[in-house]
This record gives sequence, C-alpha cells and structure tokens, in this order.
Amino acid sequence: MKKFVTHRGTAAPLLKINIDTDAIMPSREMKTVSKTGLGKSLFASWRFIDRGTDQEKLNPEFVLNQQEYSQASILLTGRNMGCGSSREFAVWALVDFGIRAIIAPSFGAIFFTNCIRNGLLPIVLDEQVIASLADYVALNPQANQLDIDLKTCHVIGPDGMTYPFELQSGFQVMLLEGLDAIDVTNKLGKEIDAFKTTDIQKRPWAYLN
Repeated sequence: MKKFVTHRGTAAPLLKINIDTDAIMPSREMKTVSKTGLGKSLFASWRFIDRGTDQEKLNPEFVLNQQEYSQASILLTGRNMGCGSSREFAVWALVDFGIRAIIAPSFGAIFFTNCIRNGLLPIVLDEQVIASLADYVALNPQANQLDIDLKTCHVIGPDGMTYPFELQSGFQVMLLEGLDAIDVTNKLGKEIDAFKTTDIQKRPWAYLN
C-alpha cells in the first residue's frame, strides 16, 4: 500500500451530502475483480452523459471533468460521505483515479475503514471550514492547492491557515507506513507470541491439535 506522509494537491469541491457508494461506483460498472482501471468508472452516472450508449460523452458540468480540476487529488465533500453499502470497489475507484484524500464533515463507517485499508486518507473537518476551503480553492484551483501533513494531522489552506484533524493512532500508523491489515498483524508478532504463551497456560484446550 502506498504510504501517506504529506501531500499537496488540487482540491475538487463536490459538496453534496449523502454521496453513497453506488454513486461513487455504480454496480453496473463492477465488471472485474481487479483494482486497476476502475478509475474510469468513478462517479460514472455523474461524469458521463448517456453512459454505455453510442452517444456517451463527458458531462462538462461535473467538477472532475472541468479542466482546472482534472488533476484533483483531494475531494471536498458534504457530510455522510460514502454511506450506503459496504462496497470496497468505491474506494478502489477513487484510488485508481488518483484521489489521495477526502475531506468531509462525516463519513459512512465502513467506507471510512475501507479508505484506511487502501491508503486513502479520510479527514473530518467542520462543514463551515470545508465550505471556506472550497470557496478559496475555487478562486484559482491549480494555484490554491491544499497541503496535508499526516504526521501532525493538519490541513494547511492556500492562505496558510492550519486546520487540525483527528485520526486513530493505529490508522495513522497504517497510512504513514503503508501497511495493510496483514502487515499490521506481522508487526505485532512479538505481542501475539507473548499473548499465546500466557493464554496457553489459561486455556490449554484451545491449542489442541
């Protein structure tokens, strides 16, 4: 998994509330089990007009299709981002598209965890702060980029203002070191062995071959 330590990038405002996983990655687009290539289906129902027909074309009004946001790597969204089904394809599509962080007032719980597991940083900030950042970015999206420092858990706005955010220390380590769940388990090898040594004395029947 790709490490996340610091990041500077263009932020695209998509300030809808309740963006569910089917909007992020429509079920009809899930035609493979590979994580590669899913970015082309991200927000397919919004990014395209007449999707899947001979008349298919990009929707010029959708933010990620606009030239100034075409290289966006950060999303600014409304509350309850990633609600709906536990569709990990949604996170895979975001990562494949090049999104490194999402800033929202709140997230769907399963979506939040799936982001962490796939190297995508979910950041919770106040709704008013996000609206202010979106307004500032919109003045000149490519010049007014955002900086994110995961070590200190701060977002730095284009004007130099800093906004702290919170993240569980375990999640922070996973992202900083690029660890997946198996890597985390392997790192805890000594602790697991110590627990097993103690537990086998208490519950020997649990370790019968």
